[in-house]
Amino acid sequence: MVATLAAVAGSAALDLATPEAARMAAEAGPGWEVGLPGLLLAVPGALLLHRAPRNAVSWVVAGSALFWAADGLASSWLTYAVQSDPPLAGASAAFWFVSRFGAWLLLGLPLLLLLYPDGRLPAGRWRTVSIASLGCAAALPLLLLVTPSDIADRRSQNPVPAVYRSLDLDPTSLPLPEVVLLPLLQVAYPLGALGILGPLAVVVDRLRGATGDDRRRMRWLLWAGVVDALVMLSAIFFPSTTVSIDLAVAVGLTGLAVTVGILRPRAVDIDRLLGATLVYGGLAVGVVVLDLAVLAGAGALVGDAFGQDDATLLTLLLVAAVYVPLRAPLWRLVRRWVLGEREDPYRVVSGLAERLELSDDADAQLMAVAAAVADAFRSPYVGVEVGAGDGGRLLAEHGRRPGAVQTLPITYRGEEVGRLLLPRDGARAQLLTRDERLLADVVRQAAAAARASSLAAELQVSREQLVTAREEERRRLRRDLHDGLGPTLGAVVLRIDTARNLAGSRPEEADRILRAARDDVAAALGDVRRLVHDLRPPALDDLGLAGAISQQAERLLAPRVAVAVTAAPGTDDLPAAVEVAAYRIASEALANVAKHARARHVTVALDRAGDGALVVQIADDGAGIDPAAPAGVGLVSLRERAAELGGRCTVECPATGGTVVRAVLPAGGGPDGRA
Repeated sequence: MVATLAAVAGSAALDLATPEAARMAAEAGPGWEVGLPGLLLAVPGALLLHRAPRNAVSWVVAGSALFWAADGLASSWLTYAVQSDPPLAGASAAFWFVSRFGAWLLLGLPLLLLLYPDGRLPAGRWRTVSIASLGCAAALPLLLLVTPSDIADRRSQNPVPAVYRSLDLDPTSLPLPEVVLLPLLQVAYPLGALGILGPLAVVVDRLRGATGDDRRRMRWLLWAGVVDALVMLSAIFFPSTTVSIDLAVAVGLTGLAVTVGILRPRAVDIDRLLGATLVYGGLAVGVVVLDLAVLAGAGALVGDAFGQDDATLLTLLLVAAVYVPLRAPLWRLVRRWVLGEREDPYRVVSGLAERLELSDDADAQLMAVAAAVADAFRSPYVGVEVGAGDGGRLLAEHGRRPGAVQTLPITYRGEEVGRLLLPRDGARAQLLTRDERLLADVVRQAAAAARASSLAAELQVSREQLVTAREEERRRLRRDLHDGLGPTLGAVVLRIDTARNLAGSRPEEADRILRAARDDVAAALGDVRRLVHDLRPPALDDLGLAGAISQQAERLLAPRVAVAVTAAPGTDDLPAAVEVAAYRIASEALANVAKHARARHVTVALDRAGDGALVVQIADDGAGIDPAAPAGVGLVSLRERAAELGGRCTVECPATGGTVVRAVLPAGGGPDGRA
C-alpha cells in the first residue's frame, strides 16, 4: 500500500513539473490519471492482505493496485524525461513499461474472475476452461513484448511521437518478420476477448451453484459488474477527455465489492442492494436514452431547414415546449410500471382503505390486502396468512407463489396475528428504506384487517360452540329428567297407589311400601339438587362468592392447609355469569393445590380493577409447576372459562416459590359494582 501511494504521489509531482507543451509533444495525458485505479485499489488490497493473506484474490487486488500505480509513474516519468535533450535516464525503460509491459494489466480481470472468492481455480472441466482463458488473455501481452515497435505502429496505425525516436524502443523485441507477427497480432486481439468470456462463464456457473455466504460473495461480484456497466454507459452517453477517471471509478468499485464480499459478505443486504441498483440504474439509463433520443430527433427534424445556430435554438425551444412538460408524467408512468405505486404512499394507503371498505367478508379483506401490496410494489406474488378461529390458518394469495419467499410479521397491538409473504428473489423484491416504511404503513392496515378477519372467524366459531353447548346442555337435562327423575317419580306414584289399596287389609305391607316411596322421593330430591348445582352452585346464592369459595376451600383443604379468602368492596354484586366463572376457576385452582402443590398456606383474593373487571387471584406456597410439564386439562379449563367471558387467566410460578393463578373477568362496571 505504501509503495502504491508513493508511486501515485510521484506521478502527481512529475505531472506538476511537466509543462503542458511537453505533454502535448509526447501525446500523453497526466500520469496520475493512469495510476488512479491503483490508488483506489490500494486500501482494498491492503485490507485483503491483512485479513486474508492466504487468499490469492488478495494478492491479485494488491498487485493490480501496485501495477496501475507503477504504470502511472512510468507514464509521468516518460513525459518528464523526454523533454530533456538527451532524455533523462530511465526514459527507455519507462517507454517499454508503458507501451509493452503495461499490457499485462489486461490479465488482472480474468485472474480476479477465476480466483474469486476463495482464491482457487475451479475444479473439473472448468479448470481446463480457466487455464485456456488465461492463456488467451496472456497471448496479446506476451506478443507485444517481442513485437518490434515499427510493426506494432503499423498494426495500430498510430506512429510513435518524434520525441521518443531517440529512445531504445525495442529492448525485448525479437527479429521476427512482419508476415509472421501481423497475423499473430490479428489473432491475439480476439483471443483477448475469449480470455474474458471464459472467466465470465465460470462466474455464472459459480453463481448458479453457490449457497449461503458463497452466494452472497458471488452476488457482490455481480453487483460490481452491474455498477461497472453503468459507469461505462455513462462514459458513452457523456463522453469526455477523462475516460481514465471513469475507468478508475469502475476499478475502484470492483475492488470495494470484492473486499466486502470476501471479508464481510453480510455487512449489507446484497440482494437488496443489487436489486435497487438494477432497477434504479436501469431507470436512469432509460431516462438518459430517452432524453438523448428526443434531442436527436428534434435536431434532425429542424436541422436540414435552418442553419446550425438557428437549428440548435429551435431544437431547444421545441424540446422545452413539447417534451419537458411531458417528461415528468412519462417518468411517473415508467416508474409506476416498473416499481408499482410505492412512489405515491398516499395513493397506496387510500387505495387499500377503499378496497377494505368494499370487502364484505374476511376472505375478501385478505384478498384486498394482497392485491393492494402487489399493486403498490409491482410484486408478482403476495400472500397474506392469518390465524383462524378454529386454530388453523387462512391464506389469501395474489399471483403465483415462487419457490423462495420472504416473510414479514403482521402484528396488532403487540401480538403477531399473521404473516405477509413476498418473493425473496428478483429486482422488484428488493426494498429500500422508504419502501419498508410504506410497507409498514400498509401492514398496519393489513394487521387491522387480519385481526378483524380473525375475530370474525373466532366469533363464528364461538357462536357455533354456544349453540352446540346449549343444545348439549338441553339434551343432558332432558336425559337426566326423562331417564332419572321421571321414572323415579312415576315409581313413587305407583307405590303410593299400592299402599292406599293395602292400607285397610294389610297395614304393615302398606307402611313398607310407603317407606320405599319416601326413599325414592329422597333420591329424586338429590337428583334435583345435583341438577341445580350444575346449573349454578347454591352456595353462591346462600353465602355469596367469597363465602362459597371459603366453603369450597374448607371442604378441599382443611384442616391441613391454612386458607385465607379476602374480598374487596364491590365484589358482592356481580353478574351471574361472572360469579359462576370466578367460583369455578377458584374451585379448580384449589383442587390443583390439594392434589399437587404440597402447600401449607393458600390465599384467595377478590378485587375489582379500574375498568370494573373482577380480579381473582389464588396463590400458594407449594412446590410450583415444572416448566417442562405439559399443561393439563385443569389449567386449560381455567383459561377457557376466562376466555368465555372475554377475560384472561394466567398461571405463573414466581421466583419466591409456589404458584399464582390470576384471572381477570370483565364485569361491566366500576369498582363500586355499579354498571
